[in-house]
Amino acid sequence: MNTSDEISLEKPSRLRVWLAEMRAPFLTAAIVPVILGTCVAWASTGIFLLDVFILTLIAGISVHIGANISNDYYDHVSGTDDINIEFVRPFTGGSRMIQRGWMTPREVFIEAMVFFVLGGGIGIYLAYTRGIEVLILGIIGIGSGFFYTAPPFRLVSRGYGEVFIGLNFGVLMTLGAYFVQTQVLAWEAVYPSLPIAILITAVLYINEFPDHDADRDAGKRTIVVRLGRQRAAKGYVILMGSVYLSILIPIALSLTNWYTILGLATLPAAFMGSRYALTHYDQSLQLIPAYASTVFNHLFTGLFLSLSYLLIGLVRPSMCILIWGIACLIISSLFYVMTERKAKAAGQLTQ
Repeated sequence: MNTSDEISLEKPSRLRVWLAEMRAPFLTAAIVPVILGTCVAWASTGIFLLDVFILTLIAGISVHIGANISNDYYDHVSGTDDINIEFVRPFTGGSRMIQRGWMTPREVFIEAMVFFVLGGGIGIYLAYTRGIEVLILGIIGIGSGFFYTAPPFRLVSRGYGEVFIGLNFGVLMTLGAYFVQTQVLAWEAVYPSLPIAILITAVLYINEFPDHDADRDAGKRTIVVRLGRQRAAKGYVILMGSVYLSILIPIALSLTNWYTILGLATLPAAFMGSRYALTHYDQSLQLIPAYASTVFNHLFTGLFLSLSYLLIGLVRPSMCILIWGIACLIISSLFYVMTERKAKAAGQLTQ
């Protein structure tokens, strides 16, 4: 699909345009770590403050929306999205609101600032009521989210923007959600955040494959651009392996409860993503199962880990973990089967 095709599309309602610009289906990147951090806090201390949880969730989502929209703006300014003809909706290429002519660059920038101010305002309130540490975590999160594509830093072009996003939407958000509940910073909240950090990094990473040529030509030197698609595909497999090592190693070292083994139930999704990345790394459309499985993996690994902490807090017997583990594995396997069938039906599977 090219930009002239996009501009010719009929413009939907203003509300639908705004929602599309926010990229709502991907806001799980902020929702998952907030839920996880809150569950870890409750399991370890028995504390659950509903009002604080809701404010934290709104702040996290607002910052994420602000980052999404500001990245759209600066990818337009740099020309990356404008020259991108290999994007695969809805996973890559931004929201396309500017390219379709449905929003002006100025409108996009203002919308980004509104959400940053909303998230920052809630963060300041939480810092005042729960502790100054919230402000420090928030400044790091908003700053690196904005400067992911914004000058002068343009972190993504320096080859470590993906790492900052993993830090923000994995470690910092989980730790922040834990802190506002308990008013304590603890490694106990960091360990379960690691697989989430790796997975959100992997979501960005795999979505950079179809954008490779446009990013390269616009000087946006992502990790995938630096490695090239073929080597980057092997890097994706390493990321997937690291996810499960980050669950198993803390268990082996008695740093986390063995109930967190529930996070391993998403292995079928990781296998699918890895298989497609290795075989279709240079075929944007045929990589769709890899994009989808990575998003699924992030969402459900986070939810399964959150469930494990709920079971810890409820002091459920080991048999519950076995039962829930089987259920989680079935969910992950069903996703695998359904995605394969859809890929075949769409003619995207290379025999």
